[in-house]
Amino acid sequence: MRREHFTLDVSNVDWVETDAEPSKPSVSIDFTGPSTMLRERLTGLDGDILDASETDVALRLQEPFGTDAPGVVSVTNRVTGEFILELNEDAEDVLLFIRAARGYGEATDEDGGRYEVTISLEGDHFVTYDKRTFLVYDDEGSLLRQHSLIPSGVEL
Repeated sequence: MRREHFTLDVSNVDWVETDAEPSKPSVSIDFTGPSTMLRERLTGLDGDILDASETDVALRLQEPFGTDAPGVVSVTNRVTGEFILELNEDAEDVLLFIRAARGYGEATDEDGGRYEVTISLEGDHFVTYDKRTFLVYDDEGSLLRQHSLIPSGVEL
C-alpha cells in the first residue's frame, strides 16, 4: 500500500480558531488502492474488524518540532504493533486537529471519544472509530506528551 493511495479529509476543527461552539472533530481516510491488504490489516485474528480499542493513531514528525515540519499519520494495530496505514500530512494541520479534539473533550462531559476516524475503501464506508488518544512523536521517535492527546489516568 502506498501513502499516495490515501486521502485524508478533516471536519469540525474551524471552531478552534474562531472560538465558536465546540463540535466533535472527525477525520475521513479514503483508500483508493487495492483493498485486499488494507481489509486484512483492519481485521483481527478472529476474523472480525478491529475495534477502536485495538487501534492507535499517531503523528510522527519528519523534521524537528517548530519547523514547518511534514509528518506521517499512522494507524496501528495495538495488539501486534503492525502498521495498518500511513499517510503524509502537514504536521501543523494535524496539531490543529489534536487541539480541536482536546478542546471538544474539555467542553463536553461525554464518555465517548474526543474525535472520530472513518476509513473508507474507494468511497465505501468500512469502519468508524471513536478515539480518545492521538500520540505525537518527534523526528527522533520521542513522545511529545504536551502535543499528544492523552486522556487523564492513562499511563504510557
